[in-house]
Amino acid sequence: MNTITSTSRHAAVRRLALCLLLSLCLSLAGCGRGNPAADPQRAEKIVEEICVDYGTYGAEAGDRIAALLGELAEADPVAAARWQTITDLWASPALGQPLCFDVLPDGLPDTDELCIVVLGFQLNPDGTMRDELIARLTVALNSAKKYPHAYVVCTGGGTAAENEAATEAGEMAKWLAAQGVAPERIIVEDHSITTAQNAIFTYDILTSLYPSVKQLAIVSSDYHIATGELLFRAESILRANAPGNERLKIVSNAAWKAPSGTLSAMFQAGALIELFGDVETAFEIYYDNYDIHALPPLR
Repeated sequence: MNTITSTSRHAAVRRLALCLLLSLCLSLAGCGRGNPAADPQRAEKIVEEICVDYGTYGAEAGDRIAALLGELAEADPVAAARWQTITDLWASPALGQPLCFDVLPDGLPDTDELCIVVLGFQLNPDGTMRDELIARLTVALNSAKKYPHAYVVCTGGGTAAENEAATEAGEMAKWLAAQGVAPERIIVEDHSITTAQNAIFTYDILTSLYPSVKQLAIVSSDYHIATGELLFRAESILRANAPGNERLKIVSNAAWKAPSGTLSAMFQAGALIELFGDVETAFEIYYDNYDIHALPPLR
């Protein structure tokens, strides 16, 4: 999802409390996501250095990141194995490729094993959807028609300045239902205000309530697909009982070709730090580096 404007979203800020609570729980569980032998404080510091170094210098930071991963292996071997996989993914030119426009490609399972994940976009102040969000939904609708047995997840919380009751996911779900998508196929994730939270909360919903779902296809604007894939794959890696044994796999994408828009590597760094549990540091990075929309204050 592409978050919120600086005119501020009071409803979204309140929903941020939910993410803070989740982050606290993750921290209490250990930085290795359940490794009792871990050194959480040291591991957190190292992971944040890895993310910031790659976000700042990209491939030029390769030697430094390799050294940091070695340090992480001493602090938390489980976390080190996972973050080696995540950094390899982040650096891969295959991330977000091939980019598929307007509709999902052929060859995906037309069963409830597949779930189409539509990433949200900031609402208008009155709670109506902006053109970019409708464009993403049109791609999702094309894909849902092509794969009529797949689930569709709508993601995004309250980002309307003058309508606290409206959420991105709620408006998206109503639009899809009005276009003929069966309501029982539509899943609503309406608490997130960042792409990282999209991944966290969607993972929670799918793994707890929809055990048939094994494969995900990301739908968003073209500039957002790689970031969405990175974060959803990273969340699955962080929750796996072993690297390579992820419960949810990103298998494809469908994109709306936006006239403009970018997401920086530093934004991705902040989002990965948010996945790891340090929301405050993540939001500081968003404030300093966010390319398209400012986020609401973290209170």
